[in-house]
Amino acid sequence: MTSSLPALPVGILDYLTLAFCLACWVGYTLYSERSSTRRPNMMAAMSLRRRQWMAQMAGRDLRMVDTNILGMTVQAISMFASTSIIIVGGLLAVLGALDEARAVARSLAFVRQAPIQVWEVRILVLAGVFTYAFFKFAWSIRQYNQVAILIGACPPASAEDPDGIAEQAAAVGTLAALSYNRGIRAYYFGLAIPTSFIHPLLLVAATLWVVNILHRREFRSRTLKAVLGKG
Repeated sequence: MTSSLPALPVGILDYLTLAFCLACWVGYTLYSERSSTRRPNMMAAMSLRRRQWMAQMAGRDLRMVDTNILGMTVQAISMFASTSIIIVGGLLAVLGALDEARAVARSLAFVRQAPIQVWEVRILVLAGVFTYAFFKFAWSIRQYNQVAILIGACPPASAEDPDGIAEQAAAVGTLAALSYNRGIRAYYFGLAIPTSFIHPLLLVAATLWVVNILHRREFRSRTLKAVLGKG
């Protein structure tokens, strides 16, 4: 008499792989931000350059170049924030027409069929990821605006800076970059999640691929070596 292993309940593999993706996202974020004190990464390297930049800013009276750099940075972040809102709106529209979306998916040979509850969870998770990204980008924009105010409050080059406003501007700029980095990281993992519509295990592969890309770009890239003067 033979016995077979019990089959997984319908949808459980989909939920497990989604949880794996989210756990990797949180875990990599903690690893990346906490390990910067032990080994150089892009955030730590740019934090140093940002302090040098603000020191140079405090030493000149004409600060148009500094405000121009901030303006271009805010413009780029605003594009990501606007795109996040569009993505969330599109996902909610799909959620409202889920039967039609599933009918289209059934006509595609490479899309794995799944219960409607699984589809709802996938779309809600995606909407949550890009909503999180929007809030991070919006907060980053506000922080960069605060950097601009601190630059405006910095005394002229001929005067002392007893309050350390230049150092404050560098610190707030680093926090703004951290918020922006978290938003970009959400995009990376958010773009991996749609692979679960093809197969849940493909999401595992896509998640590991994203982690590898992020680690290489933050810790092992040629850009980092160039910033550190080793390239």
